[in-house]
Amino acid sequence: MRFKVAALQFTVIAVSLIFAVGANARTINLVGFGDSLMAGYQLPPGEGFPEKLQAALKAKGLDVSIANAGVSGDTTTGGLARIDWSVPDGTDGVILELGANDALRGIPPEESEKNLDQMIARLKARGIAVLLVGMMAPPNMGADYAARFNPIYWKLSDKYGVRLYAFFLDGVALDAGLKLEDGMHPNARGVDVMVEKMEADVTNFIDTISSVKN
Repeated sequence: MRFKVAALQFTVIAVSLIFAVGANARTINLVGFGDSLMAGYQLPPGEGFPEKLQAALKAKGLDVSIANAGVSGDTTTGGLARIDWSVPDGTDGVILELGANDALRGIPPEESEKNLDQMIARLKARGIAVLLVGMMAPPNMGADYAARFNPIYWKLSDKYGVRLYAFFLDGVALDAGLKLEDGMHPNARGVDVMVEKMEADVTNFIDTISSVKN
C-alpha cells in the first residue's frame, strides 16, 4: 500500500512539473531589423537571413520566431524613422543590422552612430533586448573614414552593454562565390555561411532573454 501511495505521489509531482514547465515555456519573438542584407535582396522567399536562421535554431530545438524587418536601401536614418512601428509590442529581442548603406553613401559616421544610439535606447526603454550587428566601411572610402566608422559598433556595445556580432558578412565579404553578381549581397549559399557563423551568438542571445523572461 505504501508503495502504491508513493508511486501515486511521484506521478502527481511529475505531472505538476510538466505542466509548470509547459506554462513557463513560450516562443521567443525576435525581429531582424536591417537593410537589404537582412531583407534577402534578390533571393527567393524563405531564403533570407532571418528565415534561414529561424530554421536553423528550430532544428536545434529552440522555440523561436524571427520576423524579417529588413528594408533594401535603408540607412540608419531610415531605420530610426521606422524603429517604433517596425518592432511590434511583444518582441523579446532585435537583431539590429544597419550602417552598410551609410558607409556606401559616405554619410558621416558620427551621424550613423547617433542614429544607432537612439535606436538602441528606444528598444531598451521598451524592455527589448538588442543584438547589435556590425558592418565595416568599404575600402574605397579610405582609411580615415574607416577609422571613424568601424569602431562605432564597439562603442555602442560598450555604452549600452548589448551583445555585438562584429561583422555581418564575416566569411562572405571576400568570397565572390558566396555573393550575387553585384559583388555586394550574399547569395543563398552566402546566407547559409552567415547563419552558420552567427548561430552560436544568437543562441546565447536567446538564452539571455529566456533567463530574464523566466
